[in-house]
Amino acid sequence: MKKLIIVDDDPAIIDALQLVFHPNYKVTALTSADAILNLDIELPDLFILDKQLAGVDGLDVCKFLKSNETTRHIPVLMMSASPSILSLAIEYGCDGAIEKPFTIKRIKQEVTDLLERASLHE
Repeated sequence: MKKLIIVDDDPAIIDALQLVFHPNYKVTALTSADAILNLDIELPDLFILDKQLAGVDGLDVCKFLKSNETTRHIPVLMMSASPSILSLAIEYGCDGAIEKPFTIKRIKQEVTDLLERASLHE
């Protein structure tokens, strides 16, 4: 079973995404990026990060993940209400980006596409 780590400081978004992806994926939900920045996590198959996190920018978390030998191969999907998220996500090394609000169908498709693309590079 594929593993997802979702980081968002909004409990409602975390709850919604857990419902969307469970039981097809093993979902770990975090409200801060501290565990990721300390690499105190079980490595997932995909990270879903909110751009606006308490204390740290999700783009900086992505940059950290992509610069780390252990995590650089793991796809990162960035979520944001900012319309400029697509260009920023590319600049910071994200594998995909989705603008809030998004549909369930759209985020499921983004996750499927990123996981399929990642499996081609294994």
